[in-house]
Amino acid sequence: MNFFKEVEKLNINIDNTASLKFEDYYKKLVEVNEVMNLTSITEHEEVYNKHFLDSLSLALYLDLSKEQTLLDVGSGAGFPSIPLAIVSNNIKVTIIDALNKRINFLNDLSKELNLDNVKALHIRAEEYAKEKRNSFDVVTARAVARLNVLTELCLPLVKVGGVFVAMKGSDSDIELEEAKNAINVLGGKLEKVINFELPDNAGSRTLIVIKKVSNTKDKYPRAFARIKERPL
Repeated sequence: MNFFKEVEKLNINIDNTASLKFEDYYKKLVEVNEVMNLTSITEHEEVYNKHFLDSLSLALYLDLSKEQTLLDVGSGAGFPSIPLAIVSNNIKVTIIDALNKRINFLNDLSKELNLDNVKALHIRAEEYAKEKRNSFDVVTARAVARLNVLTELCLPLVKVGGVFVAMKGSDSDIELEEAKNAINVLGGKLEKVINFELPDNAGSRTLIVIKKVSNTKDKYPRAFARIKERPL
């Protein structure tokens, strides 16, 4: 796989500075992964394909030249938010994760890569919604939970007119059916489903785009245990 040619197909230009940042990101990821479980994927080309390129696939929907606020829920090792921040200064990125050591890694990484457009916070989504509900242009999550659970964690944080983009694998049809009620109850409307294939037979991926059409009721999101036990 030629990462740069694949990224060009997404209408993303990676200059030399961004290219060096991706390589530094890769090195830091592998280094820290030896002492902290960040990813099971560590081979160079696989990281570029299954993590970096997969993250940038949000450009299939998002206009990265437009100024916007993006919240990445449960970002883990920084996907998709850090690759997006590397290629676009127009996106103001906030990352939240429930594990503080991951947040420390992401703040250190952002500093090393000179990403002034990124801040990472140690807080759960359902807690963050108490202070930042209806706030973000885009909220995204990748491989965090099933869509009916994820929708209640993410959609309350989206402003009306904004979108929640769930990054999923190939079984998204089942999850979407499960989540129909949650999407409706929380003020969302399915806008688009984008299916694509990663190069080198690395797998099928799906972007589920949910438009926020009305404010979410204040009682949502519920406590996580409750969401998980009884999804909407």
